[in-house]
Amino acid sequence: MNSLVVAVSKEGVTSPVAGVRLADAARAVLRAEKVRHALISITLVSTPRIAAINAKHLQHRGPTDVISFGFVRARGGPVVADIYIAPSVARENARRHGVGFREELFRLVVHGVLHALGHDHPDGDARFKSTMWRRQEALLKRLLRTTAGRAT
Repeated sequence: MNSLVVAVSKEGVTSPVAGVRLADAARAVLRAEKVRHALISITLVSTPRIAAINAKHLQHRGPTDVISFGFVRARGGPVVADIYIAPSVARENARRHGVGFREELFRLVVHGVLHALGHDHPDGDARFKSTMWRRQEALLKRLLRTTAGRAT
């Protein structure tokens, strides 16, 4: 039996995409990556909050769009992860890259889940040519096709 549990919460921020849709997107990525058991939390946070998480845990200055913490799992145990997304940073990224805000939020969910599963990419512009980025964009394209027309 499969058990893909994804909880989405918001810490004082708003999102144009309902939490249930973000959770559905995370589960779609998990299924595509052949994960059978997972416990994932996705928390939408403010820019100052993600900057604080970034500084405390990654020793980076300033805000970022998404941070994932994947926890070591017991053999055969579930994937366990916490993912933090800053919608305000996502909005800026969407504007800068000429994509929709909703699309960018879904991209960050896909990105965060892939990181939680152990995928990684180089820093800088090389990330856009990485295996992880290509996988992310393929999954995002599939996800956007299947969610087209559904209420967000």
